[in-house]
Amino acid sequence: MYTKILLPTDGSELATATVREGIEFARQINAKVVTLFVASNYQYPIYIDIIPPNTPTEEEYQAAMRSYASAYLDAARHVAEQAGVTCDGLVHFNDSAAKEVVHTAQQEACDLIFMGSHGRSGVGNLLLGSTTMKVLSLCNIPVLVHRTKNH
Repeated sequence: MYTKILLPTDGSELATATVREGIEFARQINAKVVTLFVASNYQYPIYIDIIPPNTPTEEEYQAAMRSYASAYLDAARHVAEQAGVTCDGLVHFNDSAAKEVVHTAQQEACDLIFMGSHGRSGVGNLLLGSTTMKVLSLCNIPVLVHRTKNH
C-alpha cells in the first residue's frame, strides 16, 4: 500500500513518540521512512544599527541547527535500524514547516505523511496543531495523523 513514509519531527516529546510509532507502522507494512526536521531560515539582524560580534553568521546558524536536529534524526535512525526499516534523515530550512513538509514529501516521492496531532506548540489548539492543519490543507497525498496516548 505505502512504500515510503515521511515522518516530520520538531524534536518535541510528542513528535518523537510519533516518529517511533511511524517507524513501527513502516515495519509492519515493509515501507521505508524519511525523517525530516524543518528549521527556520536564518534571520538577518536588520533591526539594529550595529550587529553584535557574537551574532552567528548564516553558515554558523545552519551548522548549529543541523547539529541540533541530528540528535533527533540519529535517534530515529537508530530506532529504524533496530526495527529493520530503511531510514533517511533530512534537515531543511523554511519559515513554513508545513509547506516544507509537503514539498519534501513530493521531492522524496513519499506516498504517506505520518505526523503527530501536535508538536512543539503543544495542545493549545483544540483539535489539531497548526502545522498539522496546514499540512492537511496543502497536501495532495495521504496524511495519517497520529495521536499519542494521554495527549
